[in-house]
Amino acid sequence: MKDANIEKAYEIALQQYKSIGVDVESAVKALKEIPISLHCWQGDDVNGFENSGNLSDGGIMATGGYPGKARNADELRSDIEKTMTLLPGKFRLNLHAIYAETNGRKVERNELAPEHFEKWIHWAKGHKLGLDFNPSFFAHPKAASGFTLASGDNSIRKFWIEHGIACRKIGEAMGRALGTACVTNVWIPDGYKDVPVDRKAPRERLKDSLDKIFAQAIDSRYHLDAVECKLFGIGSESYVVGSHEFYMGYAVKNNKLLCLDAGHFHPTEVISDKISSALAFVDEILLHVSRPVRWDSDHVVILSEELIAIAQQIVRGGFVKRTHIGLDFFDASINRIAAWVIGTRCMIKALLFALLEPTKQLQQAEADGDFTYRLAMLEELKMMPFAAVWDYYCLKSGVPVGISWLEEVRRYEKTVLSKR
Repeated sequence: MKDANIEKAYEIALQQYKSIGVDVESAVKALKEIPISLHCWQGDDVNGFENSGNLSDGGIMATGGYPGKARNADELRSDIEKTMTLLPGKFRLNLHAIYAETNGRKVERNELAPEHFEKWIHWAKGHKLGLDFNPSFFAHPKAASGFTLASGDNSIRKFWIEHGIACRKIGEAMGRALGTACVTNVWIPDGYKDVPVDRKAPRERLKDSLDKIFAQAIDSRYHLDAVECKLFGIGSESYVVGSHEFYMGYAVKNNKLLCLDAGHFHPTEVISDKISSALAFVDEILLHVSRPVRWDSDHVVILSEELIAIAQQIVRGGFVKRTHIGLDFFDASINRIAAWVIGTRCMIKALLFALLEPTKQLQQAEADGDFTYRLAMLEELKMMPFAAVWDYYCLKSGVPVGISWLEEVRRYEKTVLSKR
């Protein structure tokens, strides 16, 4: 589409939204300030650079064998850079501990330190990105039993506690170096494949482990702790130690961020309905936005009703400053950069859609009992010229409009990815 046509369509959209009380320019300005934390693991199928264990030791599985995945940190950074050139907005990067760069030396996870992420920090500073972080409690011989922080083996549990402590120090170093708080998120795969007799003891051990990991206070200007629940996983179908109730209670009691992952609940549950409930009791939350098909399959995010609902709850509740939005999907069956672009663009589109609502009018109508207006307007909004605003936003952000970004991905695949 020609630039003149995009601008003409935008001017028409501007007037249409104005007629229902929406200030488009204010909405776009707000959108520009909402950072999305890109997940590094989409670029290499959650392999990392350690190669010490199988992904299945932790219930994680990337499927597909599309050629061109990143084989080292430099390739991964290059792919992320290319991805960001195709996206409008503000970004962060989310790293896992297994993406440490140790110059070929064997460094155990409980011995990781900020120095092993110096290149990532330097790179992030150069691109004006914040970093987020995650301990990696999977794909390791000491996770092969299916238990880490909740292990009944004290030596195993001690190792993973030390890993958690080390990762908080790394997260703090990232936050201090970059001047923006690093969210360090704790997720563990611990659980049983079949029905356990004792559900209490593992949870008591997990609570004790978390208490030890979080014992040292860290300035919230540089570092924030988050804890993430799960309903079940591969190898933990009957019982997961870190359930939603467990972590909700822990987060509330200990003033931690609660991480809500879109794929970590029952197939009929949605995290959009949990946002306002969680934020009634915790100061901030972390979202891991993915797309479950049947369950936690981490498909590439699409512009689904649930994705829009997530964005609407963030905007309608005034929760933008209290919500950290991270993506969490990994698809090895399609071009990995395309997966990043599709999923991230959809998250940004959902936020724009939510920001283009006449929220105050809708809330007032609801308070007044005018449910007729509420339903009529919500349906009318689906037909508003949202796409014209999106195209204009991309144009003014200097990124490809429409599906034209795919041409650039194909070019990169031909010149770079195909040679790996």
